[in-house]
Amino acid sequence: MDEEKYAFEQTFSFNALRTKTFSFLQDKDTLARLMKWSMLGRISAQSFSFDHSFSPYCSEKFALCFFRDPEVLSSLRKMEAGVWVPLGIVEPTPCTKVSMELFDPIYSCGILRPTGHVVKCFHDVYPDYDELRQMLRDEESEHYYVVGREERGEFLFSLFKHLCLGGELCQYEDTIDPYISTTKQIYKDLISVQKDPETKKIAVVSKVLKVCAFDESGRCFPGVREEEQTFAYLIVDPYKRHVTLFCHFYGVGNFTV
Repeated sequence: MDEEKYAFEQTFSFNALRTKTFSFLQDKDTLARLMKWSMLGRISAQSFSFDHSFSPYCSEKFALCFFRDPEVLSSLRKMEAGVWVPLGIVEPTPCTKVSMELFDPIYSCGILRPTGHVVKCFHDVYPDYDELRQMLRDEESEHYYVVGREERGEFLFSLFKHLCLGGELCQYEDTIDPYISTTKQIYKDLISVQKDPETKKIAVVSKVLKVCAFDESGRCFPGVREEEQTFAYLIVDPYKRHVTLFCHFYGVGNFTV
């Protein structure tokens, strides 16, 4: 109870880490893929330091302080400063994976050909549809739970799904490799790990929160309308006291790198 009371009373302030860079926003091949998927210029990551210890108890207060902080507001071009009402959603997202093994079942269930090419299929709404997108989106798909329910909740899987579905004018890949390699690169960019001194095993230390914010007129970030491919995550490194806002606004991406 004391921890909960502490979390309620705790406040945080933030400073932009302007020198922090992310390889996925600089690597030419990755930028070319993001352009092809209509996400270039719409996907971003910005990091900030914060001043007090973070614990999962204070996730909601932490997120509220983040979105009310003047330094944060001045850094986020897509938001206007103002007094916001408490956040509508702060959803803890499991983040425990330190390898890409989660995706192994996709390679042997009929979604892919032995060459790694994605199997095409018919869809009433989407032309040029395929079994990979069907597995990601449609609970009626025979392959939906080839990746288990718990694994589907992992941030690593969510990231993969976001990249596969892309932006408004996404040109989808014929093979799975570009999605897997880009997922791995972005995940490594965003997530902090540490080696346990006793077991010598690597473990994720980052805490991931899926967030959206509201003002007096309703939802205001990320985007005013709820859309599967418009998302925002706060990725907290409690040891370094760093937080990264990773977000994407669904729409037509840039056509030049």
